[in-house]
Amino acid sequence: MSCGKTIVWFRRDLRIEDNPALAAAARDEEGQFYPGRVSRWWLKQSLAHLEQSLKSLGAELVMIKTQSTLSALLDCIKATKATKVVVNRLYDPVSLVRDHSIKEKLAEVGISVQSYNGDLLYEPWEIYDEKGRAFSTFDAYWDECLNMQMEPVSLLPPWRLVPAAGTVERCTIEGLGLENELEKSSDALLGRECSPGWSNADKALTEFVERNLLDYSKSRFKVGASSTSLLSPYLHFGEISVRKVFRCVHMKQILWRREWKSQGEETVTLFLKAIGLRECSRYLCFNYPFTHERSLLSNMKYFPWNADANRFKVWRQGRTGYPLVDAGMRELWASGWIHNRIRVIVSSFAVKFLLLPWKWGMKYFWDTLLDADLECDILGWQYISGGLPDGQELEQLDCPQIQGSKFDPEGEYVRQWLPELARVLIEWIHHPWDAPLTVLNAAGVELGLNYPKPIIDIDTAREHIREAIFKMWETEAAAKFAASDQMNEDVSDNSDSIKTSAILKVIPKEKSSCLTYSSNDQRVPSFQNCNTGLLPRKRPLPVDEDKLHMDKPNKQNKEAGTSGREDLCSTAESSASKRQKSTSSTSTSIISFTVPQYCSSSDGRPFQDHESSNLNLTWHEKIDLEQTSNKNG
Repeated sequence: MSCGKTIVWFRRDLRIEDNPALAAAARDEEGQFYPGRVSRWWLKQSLAHLEQSLKSLGAELVMIKTQSTLSALLDCIKATKATKVVVNRLYDPVSLVRDHSIKEKLAEVGISVQSYNGDLLYEPWEIYDEKGRAFSTFDAYWDECLNMQMEPVSLLPPWRLVPAAGTVERCTIEGLGLENELEKSSDALLGRECSPGWSNADKALTEFVERNLLDYSKSRFKVGASSTSLLSPYLHFGEISVRKVFRCVHMKQILWRREWKSQGEETVTLFLKAIGLRECSRYLCFNYPFTHERSLLSNMKYFPWNADANRFKVWRQGRTGYPLVDAGMRELWASGWIHNRIRVIVSSFAVKFLLLPWKWGMKYFWDTLLDADLECDILGWQYISGGLPDGQELEQLDCPQIQGSKFDPEGEYVRQWLPELARVLIEWIHHPWDAPLTVLNAAGVELGLNYPKPIIDIDTAREHIREAIFKMWETEAAAKFAASDQMNEDVSDNSDSIKTSAILKVIPKEKSSCLTYSSNDQRVPSFQNCNTGLLPRKRPLPVDEDKLHMDKPNKQNKEAGTSGREDLCSTAESSASKRQKSTSSTSTSIISFTVPQYCSSSDGRPFQDHESSNLNLTWHEKIDLEQTSNKNG
């Protein structure tokens, strides 16, 4: 946990927008997705629960507050004279790079590191199509998972542990600083509704399977009731394994199948698909480790997002003038939890009505959700913003008024979280701006005073989103045309002084750098030398014809043609290129693999995508072009 401070030295850069130094300092201060208040509260309670469980087995939980995980591990190894470290794997881009680096450093001092799969049904490197490419659509990925055989793994808890000798500097749970004094009064309310800890996770699973699973298919969209499993925070913190959840639900499915309960069959299929979405989020983050910073579809980097801080604040505070959206945002702030359907509605409003950058919303969800999960946040916000091949159509605007009538028909949810609208009649509860003045007066509502008027009407929002899509197409076309002209000029300039064969060095074939798997037991994307004679071809991401169960095709991406495909190769595609052999000579090329910091591009600009003048080249070709340019002066 980093506690460092950063000084920003302002000179002739007296601005807060597009200021690389200020953006870098902000990233250092906020850390790489440091958990929000309610998430830290859950973590604190869960650690206390684990500490007591380990004590009952004869061991102690050692907690260390440090600026370097590696140094803390080395201190523990030195104190206990340990020779091996074991750990369960994580798959988000930040953890992948950090863990891989730590494992290499420990290996250098002779410490064996063994990692295990404790978070997924299948490892990300086990699921590829027949050509060895990573899937980029959910249906194709999940169908492949369901067709694979899952090993029945059930590890019983140990009945006794032997504590290690040696002492190391440690701190208490309070000393970790997960909760300050100002937060304790608010956090006390969470304890009334939530019960963190692995034993409580087992109870929550049993209660859901036995009482609520059968009706899940019918009740899962009731936003004002406990209609979902509520297992997500337990799964995020690993207090229950996804294998146990899958196995328990699958056994219930077999039982209902024997009893000819068709409703049970349907409900289990839907619930397991929700588990599949969680799996897919980790799969995408592993195979496309840039997705926390930019869309999977590359044409979205030209989308003109409206980085309006005032509108972002209105959305966060639940003052948009749309009751269902405002109720959801106020519940999120008060409790750290909102129904999955409400998450879709409020995120869609931010992205499509207000054109706010999806990375802003993703980071806010991370800061405020009790079950904040980086990979799931990435998948959800990319899906809503049209950044996935099977994502929601960007031009599709779901009217909050209609959504309210569908998912909160009695208005109970809105009345619970918007007390100022508690006396509004059902027929007007989701669109009070249309209510007669007499109705509003009787309900004590004064639009613009005690409840805001709509921040934007749906017709204007639809017009704005269409204009933005057209702007995206125009910018993309202009960028590709400019890049094509630049390439032609480069070739033309070299044609007079260099032989024809040397022109080929603009995109050299004798060397190529690609992503490969490390030799460790966990496969991690890393740049290494590849003895390949030909550059791997740029493959368009496979688009499955079967869509997500409730979505239409991504219309704007289809109209934009294949230009919407991400130029960067996936981990799978890059690994496949390693297998290509060549008789030509190779030269050393060392490129470091880094994960961009929170919500910033590689050049330090917050909430903007890094653009390249060579937009029509693959990243392999860009690297080689730069290396050749340096050699040729």
